Amino acid sequence: MASKSNNEGKPNLYRIPPYYYLHVLDQNTNITRVEVGPKTFIRQDHENVIYGPEKMISIPPRNYCIIENPVARDAKGDIIFEDGQVKLRHADQEIRLAKGRYVDPFALYPGEVLFGKITPLRTVPANSALRLRAVLDFSEEDGTKRTAGDEWLFEGPGTYIPQVEVEVAETIRATIIKANQALKLRARKDCVDRDGVVRVTGEEWIVSKVGAYLNGAYEEVVDVVNAFVLTDKKALHLRATKTFKDAYNQVRKNGEEWLITLKDTEAHIPSVYEEVVGIINITTITNRQYAVILDPVGADGKPQLGQKRLVKGETSFFLRPGESLERGIQSVHVLGEDEGLILRANEEFVEQVQGGANIKRSPGDRWMIRGPVEYVPPVEIEVVSKRKAIPLDANEGIYVRDTKTGKVRDIKGITYMLNENEELWQKELPAAVEQLLVSGRDPLAERSERDPPAAGKARDMTRIVTFRVPHNAAVQIYDFKEKKARVVFGPELVMLGPDEQFTKLSLSGGKPKRPNVIKALCLLLGPDFFTDIITIETADHARLQLQLSYNWHFEVDQKNTDDAAKLFSVPDFVGDACKAIASRVRGAVASVQFDDFHKNSAKIIRASVFGIDEKGKVRDKFVFPSNNLCITSIDIQSVEPVDQRTRDALQKSVQLAIEITTNSQEAAARHEAERLEQEAKGRLERQKIEAEAEAEKARRSLLELQAQSAAVESTGQAKAEAQSRAEAARIEGEAAVNQAKLKAEAMRIEAESELERLTAAREAETKYVREQNELEIVKTRDMAEIETRKFEDTVKALTPETLRSIFSAESESKVRLLQALNLQSTIFTDGNSPINLFNTANGLIGAAGAAGASGAIANK
Repeated sequence: MASKSNNEGKPNLYRIPPYYYLHVLDQNTNITRVEVGPKTFIRQDHENVIYGPEKMISIPPRNYCIIENPVARDAKGDIIFEDGQVKLRHADQEIRLAKGRYVDPFALYPGEVLFGKITPLRTVPANSALRLRAVLDFSEEDGTKRTAGDEWLFEGPGTYIPQVEVEVAETIRATIIKANQALKLRARKDCVDRDGVVRVTGEEWIVSKVGAYLNGAYEEVVDVVNAFVLTDKKALHLRATKTFKDAYNQVRKNGEEWLITLKDTEAHIPSVYEEVVGIINITTITNRQYAVILDPVGADGKPQLGQKRLVKGETSFFLRPGESLERGIQSVHVLGEDEGLILRANEEFVEQVQGGANIKRSPGDRWMIRGPVEYVPPVEIEVVSKRKAIPLDANEGIYVRDTKTGKVRDIKGITYMLNENEELWQKELPAAVEQLLVSGRDPLAERSERDPPAAGKARDMTRIVTFRVPHNAAVQIYDFKEKKARVVFGPELVMLGPDEQFTKLSLSGGKPKRPNVIKALCLLLGPDFFTDIITIETADHARLQLQLSYNWHFEVDQKNTDDAAKLFSVPDFVGDACKAIASRVRGAVASVQFDDFHKNSAKIIRASVFGIDEKGKVRDKFVFPSNNLCITSIDIQSVEPVDQRTRDALQKSVQLAIEITTNSQEAAARHEAERLEQEAKGRLERQKIEAEAEAEKARRSLLELQAQSAAVESTGQAKAEAQSRAEAARIEGEAAVNQAKLKAEAMRIEAESELERLTAAREAETKYVREQNELEIVKTRDMAEIETRKFEDTVKALTPETLRSIFSAESESKVRLLQALNLQSTIFTDGNSPINLFNTANGLIGAAGAAGASGAIANK
């Protein structure tokens, strides 16, 4: 392109191609000029190429570039030169587009700089806009003045031409407002919205028009508000955040709450001053329910604080703001014949009862209503409790206490319902008696103190305490109010009164006897037995331990109250009887020797207890007169020595006898063991021979199996290859069959799909033709009805008199014409031979005769 000069290190010749340029500095004048190709430039000695050759800037269509320090131009658009040098607008920028003088490539003048790159123009699509901000004061082409900081929109569709005085703040896209939706906007600055309404900074409003909404330059989208769809079962609870007039032209005060229901609108979009508190579900009350509304809303729409309103079913309603249900939805009190309600008046009111009578109730009054009835309590009445009649058998009862007098009484054998002044009374029993009643054990069965009590069902303390006295037993009951006791003999059912208590028995038990082991409510009358262990000492000081069992029973006349009272005069008859008998036995045994006692123990003990009568015989029984306890027999169960020496002597004699027996048993066992040993040796030899025979058989089987395995190994590979080829062929055949099946299935599915499509198309076409025909029929029918209705309306509008006048106007005019001629002749005719009198009169006798005839006929 250029030949270099060896003198200055720079070329002197520059070949400038087309659309290239360079900057040349004239060092004599210090002016820089532009040389544009195509040309050959020869640099002079006083000239210096400071830039280039450089390609010209070419701006494609719909593109632009930014030039810093652009050249200054006059009003005609020519470049301004000062002293031969291009005048620049320093620190300024210029945007150049592919139009006018910049359609062709252009060169940069000295001082001009390309800022950035060539950039495509921004295309703004529909429903979009650019928010522009002025960085300098300027006036637009249409005369609009912009001040630095102003913002406005460039709305699409269009191509935005940039300006140096304007910067793009952001791209705004339109928000699509669907049905039952709204757009909540806020003003960033005082402005006028798209509806021409003046908005102040921070103000919010709602736009609910369906479609695309492009917010303004000073508008910002706060949120997309969805409408609340209301049904007959849902309502919207709203609260006003500012005094305003809502969409239904109602003035709402700040803080006011209200409901929007389906009666107001099907879908509600809350405004900016409406706060959604929640969704209220409908409250439904059946015909068997009722509810009490607290603080109900009155006719003026305000809550009536402190008041109540009773709502009976069947109905449905929404709870308004401030309202609440007292105890929720309640069921109607349906009382049977055996049920009742205890009511209490909370405030003074007049109650209207059946029969038309009115009863004045004061606050605190209590009364009862009895069934059968359905009852819904008014708001002035409180239901204290529900009473149900208690059916009582002849052996059942309850304790009832009068709340006014405090008197407690028992009721049994009837069906009884407590009235408003009565309540069930709980009878307390001692813990030991309670445990005995609940346990259900045998009343006098001996048990250890460590045994756990039997588990039982808890007693209903309001029921009369009952106790089944077993056969041949007795129970003592003491009445603390009457200060007397009574004894009940079994079998009998005892029912305690309010002031009665059982007499608890605490008897001795165990061996030897220990006090307070057996707890019981009833006393068995026997016959029975109890066992005791006592220690005695003979005259020769041999101490023995005896275990004795005594048979006993009570001799009592149940009709004699004195005998009955004696039964419970001794609290622990078992312990007292055992002590008394043991005392007698010890006294009698202390006077005899051990050998004598050992030989005659039964006689000595029986004689000491029962005594000897006048004939020298042992008596049959021993009676305790204090409670009529009778001991009938004594059984000596065991006699054991307590002294160690006596025990050792007896033990030696026993051991000698045991040793003799043991030696004889050892000799017999030894002989039996030797015999068994010989038999075992014979069986062992026979078992060895059998085991060797089995081993030879197993060895022969092993050799046969080794030979077979060698044969199998030689033929296994060939057989495996043949089987693998056969298996491959089988798999290939099955794959082909499956592929054919799948192809057939695919063709079948395609055919069925095509058939379904054609069937659907034919059905749709048939349906379309049928609907067209039906529409044509409906249209024809409607047109016929319209014509018929039109004719009927016309007839009704004209009225029959008007129609009669229209139809008879011509004949009447002719009659009047004939009457005006004053003719005297008349023609009479009947309906069998009608004559056109008008034509006859006009043709034969003239107008005057016709007028007279017609007048005569008309007069007739």
